[in-house]
Amino acid sequence: MTGSGTAVAGPDRFGHAFADAALLRRALTHRSFGGDHNERLEFLGDAVLSCVVAERLLEQSPGAAEGVLSRLRASLVNQASLHAVGRELDLGAALRLGEGEERAGGRQRASILADAFEALVGAVFLDAGYAAARTFVLRHLGGRIDAADLEQPLKDPKTRLQEWLQARHLPLPGYEVVATRGEAHARTFEVECRIDGLPDPVRACGPSRRAAEQAVAALIWQRLEERA
Repeated sequence: MTGSGTAVAGPDRFGHAFADAALLRRALTHRSFGGDHNERLEFLGDAVLSCVVAERLLEQSPGAAEGVLSRLRASLVNQASLHAVGRELDLGAALRLGEGEERAGGRQRASILADAFEALVGAVFLDAGYAAARTFVLRHLGGRIDAADLEQPLKDPKTRLQEWLQARHLPLPGYEVVATRGEAHARTFEVECRIDGLPDPVRACGPSRRAAEQAVAALIWQRLEERA
């Protein structure tokens, strides 16, 4: 498969001097380009990134509850946050993309830039170990971590659940009304939701569809915390 790329990404282009330049090349190669692409590095980088962010949050907030730390970590390692870092690094200019993805605007696509940053983290880890990867992550995310607001009110259950799933690159939840009961002036809605990570669908009721969706999201969040 043919593709397009750029020569601007030298071995120290992003603040880490790669001993193995092939790792950097792989981290910047989208699967549309073919060959040795970055998906496995992305998988590794996601785990390293979550570990580094969790470690830093524990260091700076020793008294924070687990639920607060989980919320903050999810807000720091989701697609929107990592896309912003990718834009700051101008990752789009360094990517190797297939011609179709190039024409479709892949160099600016949020998911591609976020994934490429995770792949870079994985590449640094393989190239030089955890300490180097930690330094790399904190160089680019440290300011955001330090600015995280522990006092910010917890987001509603649907938002928290969505951010938790996004941080793990899992499909977003689907909510379905499975029953309505009662008269029009006092109706109760029953909503079902399925997510990856729980074997069975979860149901909850509420006086409106929105209230039922929030209730079922809260139940799912509770079950996920129990399984953690």
